[in-house]
Amino acid sequence: MFIAAFIGLIYPIIPSVFCVFVGFLIYGFYFGFDHFHWWFWVIQILFMILLFGADTLSNWVGVKKFGGTNAGIWGSTIGLLIGPFVIPVIGIILGPFIGAVLAEWIVSRKGFVESCKIGIGSLVGFLTSIVTKGIVQLVMIIYFFIHI
Repeated sequence: MFIAAFIGLIYPIIPSVFCVFVGFLIYGFYFGFDHFHWWFWVIQILFMILLFGADTLSNWVGVKKFGGTNAGIWGSTIGLLIGPFVIPVIGIILGPFIGAVLAEWIVSRKGFVESCKIGIGSLVGFLTSIVTKGIVQLVMIIYFFIHI
């Protein structure tokens, strides 16, 4: 499950944060929950909340910092979900970019060059999110191994 969580960082259809948590539960059901004090669960749940917040916040900041609107944020998110299916492999990178560009260009009526700049912002936000989530997931897993 931990490996699936890291795959989920670059393939967003896999809910990486839930994979980490399910990994904890599988271990607990198989070997027992005696190793885990209630503080362990509180800290892990706080890390999960941080992961959800980091994902949303980095996308928002990436688009807004480059001059985007809510349409760009929604376009980036939709592109992130659809991109890997429409354009296998490279769609994970192109999806958020194309989604933000199209949303800003068509919905917000911004110029094409400005929309492309906002698309780059969505890419920066997405890549920042991957790094941030990867670090937090690694900390969660290390903390898990310290307790077992």
